Amino acid sequence: MIKKGIILAGGKGTRMSPLTKAVNKQLLPIYDKPLIFYPLSILMLANIKDVLIIVNKGELEQYKKIIPNGKNLGIKITYAEQESPRGLPEAFIIGQKFIGKDCVALILGDNFFYGQNLTKKLQDCSKLNKGAKILLHKVAKPELYGVAKINKNNKILSIKEKPKKFFSDLAITGLYFFDNKVIQFAKKLHPSKRGEIEIVDLLNLYKNKNELSAELIGRGGAWLDTGSIEDFYKTSAFVAAIENRQGLKIACLEEIAFMKKWIGKKQIANAIKFYGNCDYSIYLKKIAH
Repeated sequence: MIKKGIILAGGKGTRMSPLTKAVNKQLLPIYDKPLIFYPLSILMLANIKDVLIIVNKGELEQYKKIIPNGKNLGIKITYAEQESPRGLPEAFIIGQKFIGKDCVALILGDNFFYGQNLTKKLQDCSKLNKGAKILLHKVAKPELYGVAKINKNNKILSIKEKPKKFFSDLAITGLYFFDNKVIQFAKKLHPSKRGEIEIVDLLNLYKNKNELSAELIGRGGAWLDTGSIEDFYKTSAFVAAIENRQGLKIACLEEIAFMKKWIGKKQIANAIKFYGNCDYSIYLKKIAH
């Protein structure tokens, strides 16, 4: 059972400069909320209540202004600083003490997930106690992504990074579930030609032991990457369309915590006071009515 999660919110966000010269990308708005709310909501939907957020050195106080320690959500949030990006698996080395002897989930801070059956899939993935599991999503341009080929039992057969010839149209998303071996495996990795340790190499260590499986997001679900300014605003438009049509918010952290009975009406009232007179507060008043 996975009870701990890591959000990797480092990176320089160079493709979004000059916006990211003053503010970390994960604190920029996706429609009506900071981007960091979205990956945190995914971990919460997976019933993960102990979260480590890894941020760039010098940006810790920016995050604590909006997400302090998690008590307001009935969860525990701690932070760690990253000197400079050295690859996704470094999250497990930085977070070794946090992970301890437990299994752990990792979500990239700039990934967005949405779907009607997503919560059940997340909770199924969080039951993992051996090996690793990744989320895959069908894409139109697989040559832009790391992709995986699976068998009928959703076991990973092979992985390729941005294949020039068609190999598979199932892209590897930025959400991963690992057993405790991930720390040991991450330490074994050597930097690639671009000077970073690679997540594909880590996944292959599990695949070679026949311990890597997949969960498919499926048709009707959405996985969006916010790596560029264009992607950022496409994701914002997606959220705006859903929320304005349904009258329901995506990644409202307090709503998730309230529905799971991690917090009560008192914490909702405190959140309304904290956010002030805004549409988000008006929404919170409705859910606690």
